[in-house]
Amino acid sequence: MNCKKEDMLLYAVTDRSWLNGESLYSQVENALKGGVTFVQLREKNLDQEHFLEEAKEIKELCRKYHVPFVINDNVEIAAAIDADGVHVGQSDMEAGDVRAKLGKNKIIGVTAKTVEQALLAEKRGADYLGVGAVFHTGSKADAKEISHETFKEICAAVKIPVVAIGGISKDNVMQLAGYGMDGIAVISGIFAQPDIEEAARNLKKLTIEMLSY
Repeated sequence: MNCKKEDMLLYAVTDRSWLNGESLYSQVENALKGGVTFVQLREKNLDQEHFLEEAKEIKELCRKYHVPFVINDNVEIAAAIDADGVHVGQSDMEAGDVRAKLGKNKIIGVTAKTVEQALLAEKRGADYLGVGAVFHTGSKADAKEISHETFKEICAAVKIPVVAIGGISKDNVMQLAGYGMDGIAVISGIFAQPDIEEAARNLKKLTIEMLSY
């Protein structure tokens, strides 16, 4: 499954911090109804058995909406449930090794914070890059902001799609106009909102507008 630029438009990253009694499944479904174009399942504290179960269910849900579904970091689970791919950080398994494990048809995303990291990931076979944090974020404790200058340089340096991540909301997304990315990745801007479907719909509209500049 190849990674298309249009799939990168509104990339939703899950977080169970804001479930408030709802299931993650229903939250992801609401995000899909609102028009997200890509889903990453991110679980830092779930045991393997429950993660596997949840991943299978959400994979089927994304398939129903014809939206690519990747797992954050966990290459074993991505392989076990035949997810569309995996997203790895700089401290995780390197893109070439992930490719060897998952095969040539899977999507591999890599986090990059410098032009060097971006070029290396592309060379090793990454299908897209997640670049950030472009704004201050509370969703990832270790996320350092990168300058918007560096972000522009990364977009210009690689041929694969680039997704901006980190602290992006409906209030600041327009500030990214003209930077050259292909879409935005959002956690709290979708999943922490009282109406997830509506939040996704609004963000998608704003992102299309932002990318048209």
